[in-house]
Amino acid sequence: MEVVHKIGRRKTAVARVYVSEGKGNITINKRDLKDYFTTATLQYKVKQPFALTETEDTYDVKVNVYGGGITGQAEAVRLALSRAMCEINEENRTVLKPEGLLTRDPRMVERKKFGQKKARKKFQFSKR
Repeated sequence: MEVVHKIGRRKTAVARVYVSEGKGNITINKRDLKDYFTTATLQYKVKQPFALTETEDTYDVKVNVYGGGITGQAEAVRLALSRAMCEINEENRTVLKPEGLLTRDPRMVERKKFGQKKARKKFQFSKR
């Protein structure tokens, strides 16, 4: 099996994933998964595609991820891994699709408008 390359995005985070056959090592920006995503929740999000397809220790993963915060990055990696799992075996699609792992979350930060404090919040009105 050759290396499978896929891209995942979430908010402003972009993850490039390279999946090859191996022993289950996940390297993110040249650091171990546990070093990069320290919380158990984020580690679970990244490993979710492998857990659902029951392929935890069969692939080595190299990830380049940039932009956004850690949650956005973790979800970008999850989307990229889900797409890679589908390319490796088309039957994985029937497992991942109902869980919503193949859907790009389109929600982005709304821009701040002039004359307002934030995107929707207004300045305090005072009647003196």
